[in-house]
Amino acid sequence: MYVGLVLMPFCLQAQHDPGRNAVRLLAQGKLAEAEAALVKTPRKVNSPVSQAEQAYVSAMVACEKDDPTRAFEMAKEAVELGMPVERFAAGPRDVFQPLYELEEFHDWLEANRSQPIHGPILGAMTDRSVSVWVRTFKEADVRVVVRESGKGPDIEASGQSSEEEDFTAVVRVNGLEPDTEYKYRVIIDDEVVGAIASFRTFPTEGAASAFRFVFGGCSGYTEEFEHIWSVIGDSGPAALMMLGDNVYIDDPKHSVSQRYCYYRRFSQSDWRGLVAQTPVYAIYDDHDFGLNDCNPGPHIEKPAWKRQVWNVFRENWNNPAYGGGAEHPGCWFDFYIGDVHFIMLDGRYYRHQKGGSMLGPVQKQWLLETLKESKGTFKILASPVPFTPGVKPGSKDTWDGFNEEREEIFTFIEENEIEGVVLMAADRHRTDFRKIHRESGYPLYEMMSARLTNTHVHGLTENVEGSEWLMGYNKKCSFGLVEIDTQASDPSLKFSIVNIENEVIEDTAIRLSELSFN
Repeated sequence: MYVGLVLMPFCLQAQHDPGRNAVRLLAQGKLAEAEAALVKTPRKVNSPVSQAEQAYVSAMVACEKDDPTRAFEMAKEAVELGMPVERFAAGPRDVFQPLYELEEFHDWLEANRSQPIHGPILGAMTDRSVSVWVRTFKEADVRVVVRESGKGPDIEASGQSSEEEDFTAVVRVNGLEPDTEYKYRVIIDDEVVGAIASFRTFPTEGAASAFRFVFGGCSGYTEEFEHIWSVIGDSGPAALMMLGDNVYIDDPKHSVSQRYCYYRRFSQSDWRGLVAQTPVYAIYDDHDFGLNDCNPGPHIEKPAWKRQVWNVFRENWNNPAYGGGAEHPGCWFDFYIGDVHFIMLDGRYYRHQKGGSMLGPVQKQWLLETLKESKGTFKILASPVPFTPGVKPGSKDTWDGFNEEREEIFTFIEENEIEGVVLMAADRHRTDFRKIHRESGYPLYEMMSARLTNTHVHGLTENVEGSEWLMGYNKKCSFGLVEIDTQASDPSLKFSIVNIENEVIEDTAIRLSELSFN
């Protein structure tokens, strides 16, 4: 992994990411060290994109030195190299404040801006509604106008971006029809911004259906691999599940570092094209929440950075819920696509190695009740780290470090005869499929994919005690593609490994009858 093994002030630097390394040093006030980190040539090529990123961070350093003239020069250089001007409108705003005070910067920004600062990002979709997330330059009225493709009338919803929420707005559009294609546009302060985009609503909730979705994790910003987002879009998924280590921050104490990592990804063109048409559902893992393999303990407000990290996470995603809200912060939630139930877990906020719990009591109770009450034909239980025993040999960072809690969940499934459960996870930098043998119930299959854009690779591990290795791949970046058909007499789930070149490496299918107590 890229960072040290324990939560401590010092951590190793990501060799392929001088921008992130420099910003983390800048956040600590180490400007000379930040400039030194910045000039290190990226891992492969010093391309226009990487040069633009260097100019962007140089503008941040200049602002910290109270030199807005130099910062403006760097901003113009970055945009000339191809960086969208909206990056500078986004911020981090506290760092760029000296730049914003330049009248000529405002004129330049207004003359070149052509789209929302970030977004639109679709999320929290149902069969009859969707949420549209955007970030604006200032507090603004935001309207979303939706029309069924080829038909009218318009359906309109509105909201307002807020400085308190880092100038983001989430507009909820209701009154839609199931499994229907719509086109939409975003209007900010009565000005149409960005291109017309489209989406398809989910199938009727609770009804048998056929659809596909994509999932994965471990997507540190790597220029030469960012086109994977377009490859994912070309696969036509109903949804994208991001299972953690989504942007790689490794700096829980400084919101400047956190926002830099989100802003950079959210400005990337392939990502923007994907999330404007595909709803995204996200949970975090260690590199987005804390540091490598962190176990921050059971308390809500200790360490003190927890809630602040959670707030930044909420500002940058468009989930249907965020754990138990302000009273019990977290990133767990659930939703349905047709008659398939997705249950997404938070594996970090309450993780307490000594206490033997990854989930904490509130989330665990929610999970058990949600499983018991589920009406899903398949129940997809998603974790940021793998459930399968021995999948990360010698490490307690996976569910191997919480074996009693894992067994409690598996036993609960068996004692309550909850059928159709399939496990889904990320964390290990590869894509694979495993079968966990159970004496008291049906086998539990686990789909795992966690090398969306990372350069670092984990080796394949085959059979270990209690589980069977079915297929795996780590040669190139890849994602998991899942095709579900509950309309069949014996509903099926097909899992495919697809690499960044859009090549299907291997696939396999399981049937609902295999996930039964009969």
